[in-house]
Amino acid sequence: MPVGLDKIKLPEWLTSLVASLGGVGLFTVAFLDSSILSFPIINDLLVIHLSIRNPVAMPYYVLMATLGSLAGSIVLYYLAKKGGEAYFRKHAGGRGERIRQWFDRNSFLAVAIPSVLPPPMPFKAFIVAAGVFQIRRRIFISALAAGRGFRYFAEGFLAVRYGNDAVRYISEHKLLCAAVMAGFIVASYLVSRMIMGGKRSKEASK
Repeated sequence: MPVGLDKIKLPEWLTSLVASLGGVGLFTVAFLDSSILSFPIINDLLVIHLSIRNPVAMPYYVLMATLGSLAGSIVLYYLAKKGGEAYFRKHAGGRGERIRQWFDRNSFLAVAIPSVLPPPMPFKAFIVAAGVFQIRRRIFISALAAGRGFRYFAEGFLAVRYGNDAVRYISEHKLLCAAVMAGFIVASYLVSRMIMGGKRSKEASK
């Protein structure tokens, strides 16, 4: 059983799935967690556990967790795109229009930042909002892949480097880890915007 999972009750079928299928089981858990079910922090603990058990395969586990989360979020995104407006309006209240404007101006960061932050950040609420506000699919997928990929890679790296102490380190420095990951995403985004903006200016001046 993964370190830290002994305190969390998992369905027996889910435990068996991960134990027998490894990365494929991790993909399945991540998919379900990001779509129709909810397993808070389970993906993170599984990435850490599997990476400790087989450090060489850490990038594979990170990839499977990222792809599973991405696939599940895409399902939720399309469901929200088809019929999530009423749900969002009901729960957002008077903040709905401000949230929409923020998404319109910062669609990449609005998806990427929540994807690296730990619970109780309402990650699925941002996925639903992305679908409701018709965020472009390319931006949605790239932001989610960047956020989730960086989060799981950071956890896998800490697992390989610190072993069983990785869970304790992340738990004791949760805000610091989240701030560093979010800061990295924002900095990367700003740099890419500056580079792409410079390229467009040069092309326009030709």
